[in-house]
Amino acid sequence: MIAGFRSSLAVLRALRSDNRGVTLVEFAIVGPVLILMIMGLFDIAHTQYTSSVLFGAMQKAGRDLTLENAASRQTTIDTAVAEQVRAVMPNGATITVQKLSHSEFSDVRMPEEFTDQNADRLCNGNEPYVDTNNNSRWDADRGKSGIGGARDVVVYETTVTYPRMFAMFGLAGLPQNVTLKASTVLRNQPFDEQTGRTTTVRNCA
Repeated sequence: MIAGFRSSLAVLRALRSDNRGVTLVEFAIVGPVLILMIMGLFDIAHTQYTSSVLFGAMQKAGRDLTLENAASRQTTIDTAVAEQVRAVMPNGATITVQKLSHSEFSDVRMPEEFTDQNADRLCNGNEPYVDTNNNSRWDADRGKSGIGGARDVVVYETTVTYPRMFAMFGLAGLPQNVTLKASTVLRNQPFDEQTGRTTTVRNCA
């Protein structure tokens, strides 16, 4: 029995002094974390680069949309933005463009006015509201779809959604898709007199 105990101690001493395979074990512990960090850096860098391309394309589109002939070139301008962004996007990216026109800068991103009769801060219960954009429903943004006319203020916004380039997003607690938004606010050139906007008083559902 004593001999067997001594033999076991000898084996344990031999194992303790044996360093073979230690690097492999250490890499198995550190490797996944290191790979996740590297992929995360690439993901952040790609997102920043894509965002820069998107904002650059939006600035160019904003300048083009202020010109007098912009109404006939909207599709061409939107396509140019999409092409620039898709050039740096992975497959499966979706690009959504929205243009809302307003009479003044003070109207940008402002809700349509309504009488809050029940003080719940919601337009409901047949409460009257001013349908500024005349689309027969109350909107949280009173802008009218399109680029409007002369001297109108236009909010041009593009939303891009695409799947992440690396499949380890779940390990970092990140969503599967990246969503980027870029917008620019511009005023159309005074190539004509600004036309008045007809508003209608309606009732919320």
